[in-house]
Amino acid sequence: MKITVVGAGAFGTSLAVSFAGSTDDVTLLCRTEATASRLRETRENPKLPGVTLPGSLNVSHGTDVLKQADVILLAIPMQTLSKYLETAKDSVNGTPLVACCKGLDMQTLMGPTELIQRLTPASTPAVLTGPSFAIDIAQHLPTALTLACPDDDTGAWLQACLSPPHVRLYRTTDTTGAQLGGALKNVIAIACGVAIGAGLGESARAALIARGLAEMQSLAGRLGAEPATLQGLSGLGDLALTCTSEKSRNYRYGLALGAGESWDDSTTTEGVATARAVSELSQKLGLEMPISQAVSDLVTGGAAVNTVMADLLRRPLKEE
Repeated sequence: MKITVVGAGAFGTSLAVSFAGSTDDVTLLCRTEATASRLRETRENPKLPGVTLPGSLNVSHGTDVLKQADVILLAIPMQTLSKYLETAKDSVNGTPLVACCKGLDMQTLMGPTELIQRLTPASTPAVLTGPSFAIDIAQHLPTALTLACPDDDTGAWLQACLSPPHVRLYRTTDTTGAQLGGALKNVIAIACGVAIGAGLGESARAALIARGLAEMQSLAGRLGAEPATLQGLSGLGDLALTCTSEKSRNYRYGLALGAGESWDDSTTTEGVATARAVSELSQKLGLEMPISQAVSDLVTGGAAVNTVMADLLRRPLKEE
């Protein structure tokens, strides 16, 4: 079994490290040869400090490596996925593609499995998502994730291939619900970070988590997802983790935004682009998503924290 993980960021590296402990042939595919060379020499990724790359883990560069893979995991930022698939489509050869990115594409408003179907139609798409931090996976701490694949036979095969001893995978065919849960929870995590950063308190954060989940379920349901999916690992589970831990980049971004502090724009924060995409998508669908819209207004500089919070509190009273 040959597993190739595309993307040498923290999460991609953690997955490669995890699989290398239980699979004979695992390759971590880097964006540049310079990065690959450095990782081969040092056996440590600066994005995942303290974790040594196993000697059995291959580190490479270039799309030709994809031709030998039995399964390919795409651990690259959501906003670069489309461009990468265009570049690599001739090397994929119908190999199952498992998206490990969370978000919606700003240009098409599509999730990762839709982009895979559109750009590499011969490959079966899947998504691996759920409550997980890169460092936890790399350190072999217990983790449970959702593996969503529209073809259940392929999903069962992937579930068996991608289950190291410390990771428990739950399978579903609901790719829409799974990927929307992973995308939308980042938006709500920013909102929760803003609340804590602005000193609004933990009660406000709890309210944002609960009402944020309601927004997630509303959009997912409109797009055909199964309600139970948003109650599972890829929805509620990921939401709870991301909205309460400073290991989450989206939550930390919200903390900085709420406190009026600067943020390193070079840090990938998927919820920023997703908030803008969700705002556009919800308006097209005629859905009210006030928390997501508030986050979109904040990240684009269209409103201040005190303004959006006052607007949320002034919304008409309603039944839950």
